[in-house]
Amino acid sequence: MTLTKIEYLTEKQKIKISEIWNTEYPVSLRFSEENNFEKYLSKLQNCVHYVLNDDFEDNFNDENSLVGWLCVFTRENERWFAMLVNSNYQKQGIGKLLLDNAKKDESELNGWIIDNNESKKENNMPYLSPISFYLKNNFEILTNIRLENEQISAVKILWTKN
Repeated sequence: MTLTKIEYLTEKQKIKISEIWNTEYPVSLRFSEENNFEKYLSKLQNCVHYVLNDDFEDNFNDENSLVGWLCVFTRENERWFAMLVNSNYQKQGIGKLLLDNAKKDESELNGWIIDNNESKKENNMPYLSPISFYLKNNFEILTNIRLENEQISAVKILWTKN
């Protein structure tokens, strides 16, 4: 596995991340048009991307070997993050690896996580809340701060450097 920290994603990386996003996140968060992920990224400020590739998959083919992505960005004077791991690579420490690398560079990480198992993924399987994963990785669940709209029901999480 190769982890790369970059400021800008290639077009091929954007396409692959968008595909993983649409596969792993609930259908309600799906990017229905090809350029919607590009629009999402364009609204983020001070982005840093952590991209993890599997060196042994597809002969080092950049867009096909991408297995994990974490983006740290600024929103309302706070550092936020979004993270994805291809389901074929989940439960192998990849999410922790991505988070640990971001934690080296940041003093705080804020995020939204779905805290229920009611949503469905593209394959009609349930989207399982990652709340226990974030608790194991020293995030605090801010139960009084929620994001509720037609697309998502989520709780804010926060990690701060000691």
